[in-house]
Amino acid sequence: MTRLPLLAMLAACSPMSGDGRGPDVADDGGDGGDGGDSGSSGDPEDELEQRERDLASLQALLDGETTDAEDVIDSVGDGTGWPLADGEGGYWFACLCSGDGWMVAGDHEGWAGQDMEQVGDAWVLHVDIAQPDGSLYKFTDGSDWIADPNARRYGYDDFGEYSLVEASDAHLERRLRVTDGTLRRRELRIWVPADGAFTHTLYVHDGQNLFDPEAIWGGWALQDSLPDGVLVVGIDNTEDRMAEYTHTTDTLYGDTYGGWGDQYADFVQDVVRPLIEADYGEASTVGTLGSSLGGLISFHIAHRHESEWDFAGSMSGTMSWGSFEQNNPTMIELYEAAGHRDTALYVDSGGSGDCVDTDGDGIDDDGDGSDNYCPNLQLRDVLDDAGYTFEEDLWHWHEEDAEHDEGAWRERVWRPLEIFASL
Repeated sequence: MTRLPLLAMLAACSPMSGDGRGPDVADDGGDGGDGGDSGSSGDPEDELEQRERDLASLQALLDGETTDAEDVIDSVGDGTGWPLADGEGGYWFACLCSGDGWMVAGDHEGWAGQDMEQVGDAWVLHVDIAQPDGSLYKFTDGSDWIADPNARRYGYDDFGEYSLVEASDAHLERRLRVTDGTLRRRELRIWVPADGAFTHTLYVHDGQNLFDPEAIWGGWALQDSLPDGVLVVGIDNTEDRMAEYTHTTDTLYGDTYGGWGDQYADFVQDVVRPLIEADYGEASTVGTLGSSLGGLISFHIAHRHESEWDFAGSMSGTMSWGSFEQNNPTMIELYEAAGHRDTALYVDSGGSGDCVDTDGDGIDDDGDGSDNYCPNLQLRDVLDDAGYTFEEDLWHWHEEDAEHDEGAWRERVWRPLEIFASL
């Protein structure tokens, strides 16, 4: 196949120290970190107990019983979340902001700003807020304005990210530092429909590219395409993206990558899903979606845990992974061997080109096709032959000559979203 732009294409969704762009090459281990609960159970009594623990932790900082402000802010962020309600109509705000003169400004006080108190390395303020629902806020020193990086609820407007005190309208929430104890810690970015009402939950990979308008190539702007009643869980990638999003190893330009897909699939199934279902509730229909390697791992998750997923979607998925310079089973071959199963499948690509198999490995990826056009066409035909029915449990779309980037996926992501919502 034409391999010159391949590594750049695979890395297009990847984070990199600095600006979030550039290739990510898997290292030998990954910093699993120490994890954390990253949220309450969703049970009101458990939530009350968690809030009491968080208030006690904050009080220890205020009383000087602990000086580790970062640990306190992180623990509350992983628990009840910021701002921390006191249960009597008041809220605690806290930030690790450098410099002097920090304030909380927001809808609750007309954006004039209220002075915070410095407690060790933290800036802290308690405010009574009569109407917290939908109330926006930021931290400011009078010149810089920053969203609360630990705010549980947030969103975006023309001025960038903002934080929310409470929210009943559709909004974003975050769960910080989620891990299985082995894979690197990462953030979950959760789109919560109005009043928290949903029937479908969709787990989407490359989470940092889904909602943020400052994401690479403008991101997916997923919030602009979502049907009603869909809870979306964006799972951030890490610098181990190429390892985590591939089910087997392959070789590119003499270097071997990949093969952590089983572990990542189990992380999504056994850690992320139970966390989300405990906090938000179970959906009647559950799916997973991704692009490029994210599409590949979506199909692998549904393959590895086939009875647990109602839908798997892939945009420009790297379905020939395993056959570039090795002879490992591709996702095309795995699904061909498995035959027809109950998970509904969506496959697409942009690009175009001649689809040929000149190296005789059984995968049509040796022509001049772009955007994984040929392997996805082959996967479509394999699924058709396996007994899937178009427009019932199999959908395929070709956006001719579309590029391999977030801008192209943003333009057509409504297709798999509408299909998923209809199931």
